[in-house]
Amino acid sequence: MKMEIIDCLSEMVKKNFGEEKWREILEKSEFNNYRTKFINGLDIFDEKVMEIFSKTCEVLNINMEQAADAFGDYWINSYAIRYYKGYYSKYKTAKEFILNMDNIHVEVTKIIQNAHPPRFETEKIGNNKIKVKYISKRKMITFYIGLLKGIARYFKEKIDIQQLSEEAVTIEFLSETEENNT
Repeated sequence: MKMEIIDCLSEMVKKNFGEEKWREILEKSEFNNYRTKFINGLDIFDEKVMEIFSKTCEVLNINMEQAADAFGDYWINSYAIRYYKGYYSKYKTAKEFILNMDNIHVEVTKIIQNAHPPRFETEKIGNNKIKVKYISKRKMITFYIGLLKGIARYFKEKIDIQQLSEEAVTIEFLSETEENNT
């Protein structure tokens, strides 16, 4: 996994819970190289990332789903938008963005050395519903769901996500925008 994941988590925890909580998380996860800013682009073992998320849950007294939702929202609405703004401006709706996430990940693998983001296969179920197959050896679909929720918030839309398995979800797009329903 790329260090950007930990950098984003670090920012999120420090902003919402303070520097001391972040230090406690790193100490509990035995991360010996404490830095205030992680070096983006470097690799970190997947197991270490999951350990840091696990210790985040322990220190903040939250479950993994809550951590994934908070991380997904922060990644989409605070962190990634600074680095990948061009991808955001290409799409006008959450549905467009989600349908193109696989293309985004293909492009990212071309510019970030040794990147292995998840891949996605989408299947249209109806006008407002799709099924997405999540393809990754990491088995982090909970984090994908958190990202989907963050995307909906970014576009000010309502979606309903149903997890079918460790590799699939359905996403129903309930409204174009919240503003259109008032």
